[in-house]
Amino acid sequence: MALKETLGQLYTGRSRRAARFRYGLMTLDLVTIGFFIATVPLKPTPAILVVEAVIGLLILTDLAARFWIARDRGRMLRQLYTLADTVVLLSLIAEPLLGVNLAFLKVLRSLRLIHSYQVLRDLRRDVAFFRDHEPAIVAAVNLLVFILVAASFVFVVQLDAEPSYAAYVDAVYFTVTTLTTTGYGDITMTTPWGRLMAVFMMVMGVALFFRLARAIFVPAKVAHRCRNCGLDRHDPDAVHCKHCGETVKIATHGAD
Repeated sequence: MALKETLGQLYTGRSRRAARFRYGLMTLDLVTIGFFIATVPLKPTPAILVVEAVIGLLILTDLAARFWIARDRGRMLRQLYTLADTVVLLSLIAEPLLGVNLAFLKVLRSLRLIHSYQVLRDLRRDVAFFRDHEPAIVAAVNLLVFILVAASFVFVVQLDAEPSYAAYVDAVYFTVTTLTTTGYGDITMTTPWGRLMAVFMMVMGVALFFRLARAIFVPAKVAHRCRNCGLDRHDPDAVHCKHCGETVKIATHGAD
């Protein structure tokens, strides 16, 4: 029972010790995400498979610990970063068994960076820059994840026959030019499945891409704490707090 309580404090507590533990997990996440991205263009070697097995064991241990201490286990299983970790874990198991490249699924681990509530809470408390620019930072991370997953999928489906970092750069280049509707035409999909994938990216991805890009440069909310209720996010043109009705005086930039 003592172990469960200790884990609960580390994963959900508000102490500095708990925050350091969660920052340690975030550092591990950054390392594993970097590894997955770096190995997308590479054929699996014994060394890569060993590292992936270790990463898979760490993910499984983390999932088991969070499931054990969760008060509402159903809700925990439905959380975005739990679903992402589950997909990554399954891809690590299935890839060597099926003999297919599932690198684009492993990149989904990037979703853990921001979508853990406790880490968000720690960053709001400890990092002033994050507190002041949270919507833009979250949108930037989501946009980066979207581009990396889409580019990895393009690479696996269309360019995996020639594994190299140059081919992966081509996949990223094609993804961004497609999502921004630039379409230079120097890299094109030649197979029916590739063209269908490009159509899907244009139809489904363009709106999401511009929405996330707009959120980076023109955040929907501004940081301003209400004196009455403490709500710290408001519409840029808000006159009253939506939570309590208190008059808010949000600084605006007038003409010089």
